[in-house]
Order: sequence, then structure tokens, then C-alpha cells
Amino acid sequence: MLGVLGKGRRMICSLLTQAPFPLAYYSSPSSIYKAKPSGYLPRISSGFLGPISCSAILAFCSKSGEVGGMASSLQNQGSITYLTQREAAEIDEVLMGPLGFGVDQLMELAGLSVATSIAEVYKPSEYNRVLAICGPGNNGGDGLVAARHLYHFGYRPFVCYPKRTSKPLYSGLVTQLESLSIPFLSVDELPVDWSNDFDILVDAMFGFSFRGAPRPPFDNLIEKLVHLNNYKQMQQKSPVIVSVDIPSGWHVEEGDVDSEGIKPDMLVSLTAPKLCAKKFSGPHHFLGGRFVPPSIAEKYKLHLPPYPGTSMCVRIGKPPQIDISALRENYISPDFLEEQVEADPIDQFRKWFNDAVAAGLKEPNAMSLSTTGKDGKPSSRMVLLKGVDKDGFVWYTNYESRKARELSENSHASLLFYWDGLNRQVRVEGSVQKVSDEESEQYFHSRPRGSQIGAIVSKQSTIVPGRHVLHQQYKELEEKYSDGSLIPKPKHWGGYRLQPERFEFWQGQQSRLHDRLQYSPQEINGKRSWRIDRLAP
Repeated sequence: MLGVLGKGRRMICSLLTQAPFPLAYYSSPSSIYKAKPSGYLPRISSGFLGPISCSAILAFCSKSGEVGGMASSLQNQGSITYLTQREAAEIDEVLMGPLGFGVDQLMELAGLSVATSIAEVYKPSEYNRVLAICGPGNNGGDGLVAARHLYHFGYRPFVCYPKRTSKPLYSGLVTQLESLSIPFLSVDELPVDWSNDFDILVDAMFGFSFRGAPRPPFDNLIEKLVHLNNYKQMQQKSPVIVSVDIPSGWHVEEGDVDSEGIKPDMLVSLTAPKLCAKKFSGPHHFLGGRFVPPSIAEKYKLHLPPYPGTSMCVRIGKPPQIDISALRENYISPDFLEEQVEADPIDQFRKWFNDAVAAGLKEPNAMSLSTTGKDGKPSSRMVLLKGVDKDGFVWYTNYESRKARELSENSHASLLFYWDGLNRQVRVEGSVQKVSDEESEQYFHSRPRGSQIGAIVSKQSTIVPGRHVLHQQYKELEEKYSDGSLIPKPKHWGGYRLQPERFEFWQGQQSRLHDRLQYSPQEINGKRSWRIDRLAP
């Protein structure tokens, strides 16, 4: 857990022996999964799946302040503090003593951190079925909390919780899961072969206070996780394993001593990584526990990575090796049919734009502007849409920039809107003209004063000796207009309007059979209208 020890955590010790306990594969002939199809899962209520989209999960997990920013900061492994077992225990005692944290608070933060870390890497559209294997202590409580959050993120969690405690905290967590109709599976109900029935296995059995060797049924459950390594080595289908804070069965400081333990695909360290995490060789190592106060960090000289944006997790360790050719998304979208679209493409654009705003997508007005000068060499950049009407699409910029120069040489350009969370994009092609001085003046003075000063300072696309020059010029102008007087619009700054001549609306679909509807102008009986054609994907 996020480092929660306390007296209650020591209850785990009653489950341990001093000598190693023999391990064996579990293979109950009475398993309810026997003779069932590989996709079969028991006792799922009709209202089981939550309505949260993958894009919403990603927005919560990881979106930083930058457009399209990758969520998790990668940190050099040597620059992060790793805790001994004693240090981890001491930090727990301080947190739950002088600093006033409760076990329930820390457990909630831990479970949320685990769930968001999982959502960061394993999308529910591809890794939907989750089995959380929970031990009797606080590490198991973290798993119970994580299962609840994963349900709300759109996953289908199942829980194996063999050694329940009657303590109110844990009973409450069980009640919360039962109220969501999340199935609890006994050890006897688990399938013989986990590789076909689950996509993610959450190892939340034992945390950093674990000593000795696990007793039944956890010895068999750990051995089942170990056995899955063989599937991976043979490149067979196998669920991914996510360990909470410590891979169960590992030595807290020395790690997988005999190299025969669990080899998780993801490790979610909590508060700060423990020494054993240095031996973790899986592709995904995350840190959760965004709550460590400065007094703790100073006392234990903790060097921890900053958390991006509002995220509860941050990637640490080495970045995973990625096969770019294997990156792909199998889009799942509603049908986009000719009879359902608006006759006017501007109306259809407004409809989709409103959907993007309602979905909470970041900067839905961001668009790629592509231009070509007289040399025929194209260039693209992201700009922000600031107006759309029957006459076209408006944005503002510096009239002495590269794009402005290219537009003066070739007025034809294209715009591209991409709304990832909705699997949609819109392409618009047309000719570009400057908007009126009055329109540019009006918009300029509607901007924040800082943006107005920035437009004066920036001689866009020209070479500057360093950022300090821009800051100095900005500071001088800021002082000049500190009395609140009107900031004059630069003559070299204003708006452009692209008048559309062609539209294409694209919506991603499964198996790359995407919907593409093209609007092109036509004249019927002397009146201009738009022809709608479907293009092959």
C-alpha cells in the first residue's frame, strides 16, 4: 500500500511460517470454468459496465498542461530514492501518527494510484477483464479499492479475496464492491488456466511488511502467477501481471532472490519505491502516492519525480522498448451514414465540434494548418480556430510569419481537426484571405493583456539570440502599459479566413473500415449545394 504499516498491518504475520512452504499448481476439477468457452465469465450483471470512455480515463490519469502531452514523466532510475523495509515502516508510522493520516485515506490513495497506472498503459477496450487477487492485509485493501476504481473506469473486475477480515474498513470495501455487482470468486471457482479468462491480474497479496513464506491458499496463487511466465517465454497468450508495491513473494530489499518468483509486467510502487524495485525488469514501473509532505521528503532525503498535471501516477525507471510497427488502435464508433449527416458541411462541423466540447476534449479548436509557398514545399503547424460561420474558418497570427508568407504566394491551404477521444477528424480545403482590420482589432483587444503584449514582442519565425531577449522585451512593455492603457494592435498581426471548397468527415471504425464522407460543391439549377460521397477507407 502507499506505505501503510501500523499495528493493523502486522496481522499478516499470523499467516506466515518460518520455513518455506511447498508450492503447487492449482487445478481444481470442480472449477466453474471447465468446459466453458474461453471468453466465459461468471455472474456478470447486465449493468456491469460503466459508461466511462477511454479518453476520459486518459484525461484523468495523465494529461498534462501541454496539448497532446504524454502523461507520465520518465525518470532516471539512479536519481530516485529507494526505501529499505525499515524506512518504509518508519514513514508509515509518522504518516499515521504526527501527520494525522488514516489507514482508510492512504488505502484509497493507493488503490486509486494503482487503477490510474493500469489505465495509463492497458486500455479497457483491449484489456477488459481484471482479476484482483487480494491478501488479508492493507496490500489486499489496496487491491479492493483499485477494483472499485477500475469498474468506474470501464473495466470488468473480478475479486479473489480468500482470507477476509471482519474489520469494518475491509468489510466496507467488500460492501462497496458488492453494491456494484462485482463478482467475488473463491479459490475453487478460479479457472485452471488463467491465460484465457483474464486480461489483467492484479497481485495485491502481500506488501513490504511481509516476512517468511506464504501459506495456503496464497502459495498456490503465487505459483499460478509464476507459471504464467512460461506462457510469455513461449510467446503464448497470457494476461499481464500488475504487482502492487511489492511483487508477492519477493524479498523487500533483495527482490526475486532465486529468480523463480513472479515477474510482473507492471509494478506500481507506492509512496516511494522499495529497494527490491531496482531488480524489477518489466516494461512498466509507476509510482503512486501523490501526498508525501515536505517534512517526510526532507527527513528521509526523498528524491521523487514530479507528477504530471493532475495525475495520481508517474512513470519511473527506463522507458519501455516500443515496436512502433505494432502500435495500432481498433476503433469502435457509432455508424456514420449518409442519411444521418447534415446537408450543409458547416452545420455538420458544428455538430461534431459541439460533441468534442461536450466530451471535455482538450482544446477542441486546435487544428493543423498546411500551406505551400511558390517553391511547392508544404509546411504544417497547429493553430487555434477562433471563429466559424457560413463564410469559413478564422484564426489569427503574425502577418510576417512563414505561414503568412506562404499564403501570400499561394492562397490555397488546408485545415485538419483531430478529436482523438471521439475517433473523428475533419479535413477542410479552400482559399484563404485576410479578415478585415476592424475584425482583427476587435479580436486583438478581446485577448488577455499578456497575450496582446506577447503578440508585439514576438517577431514570429525570426531567429532570436535566446529566450531572455523575449522576456526582457515583454517586461519592458508590461511596465509601459501597467497603467491599464489601451495596447495598440501591431500592424503585422491579424486574422485569416479559409473559405471552404471541400470537406471530409472521417470516423474510425473496426478493422480499418473507416467512414469517410466527402462534401464537394455542385450547382443545381443555378444554385450552389453540396454533394456527399463516401470514400473508401
